[in-house]
Amino acid sequence: MITSQEYFNRQILLWGEETQESLASKSIAIIGCGGLGSTLAISLGSSGVGTVHLVDFDTVSIHNIHRQIAYTSEDEGALKCECLGALLKKRYEGLEVKTYAEKFETFIDKDISYDLILDATDRFPVRASIDTFAKSKNIPWIYGSVEEYHGYVCFYEEAPFNAFEITDQVPGGITPPIVVFIASIQANLALRYLAGLPVKKDQLNYLFFDDEGSLTHRKFSLNA
Repeated sequence: MITSQEYFNRQILLWGEETQESLASKSIAIIGCGGLGSTLAISLGSSGVGTVHLVDFDTVSIHNIHRQIAYTSEDEGALKCECLGALLKKRYEGLEVKTYAEKFETFIDKDISYDLILDATDRFPVRASIDTFAKSKNIPWIYGSVEEYHGYVCFYEEAPFNAFEITDQVPGGITPPIVVFIASIQANLALRYLAGLPVKKDQLNYLFFDDEGSLTHRKFSLNA
């Protein structure tokens, strides 16, 4: 049987066994198991976090697979949260995975505790609901969104989620690399926070690739 010291060897070299062991007591909720959620779950579910709650009522469609890296054509029609949960357990058997095939508004009625919420949705009204709930429970959350060749990331703690007009607009075209890129930034912030490392909070990060593929990163403070 593979030991945790073997599995997490490169992370232990980074921050030591004590910090690595502390992650086992952490619990996160990932809201949405699509493009962002797939990458977040795979990254964080393989990092040593103790419990991952996966929330998504949707099923896998063929048009999802090119950018939602957890799924294959064999998963078509299956619940995303169940497919993703099964994959996470295959990657690290020590992980506790709990799946919820329901909307976020139903999920929050449950008596569940977690240290961090990760937004992996594609609807601003849901994100506004996440913000309202998170602040009512004093739980930080990490916002992420993607479209075309650009995306946004923010670790919300105190700032209100009012940087955007709250509409029900569905994102337009999306390239697979930008989805993984933005989710990876979210995952990095999450892992740093859970490991007790410094994290820049309430700062909106806007990242985009121009017509020549050059990356630009702009930062906006959301503090009053």
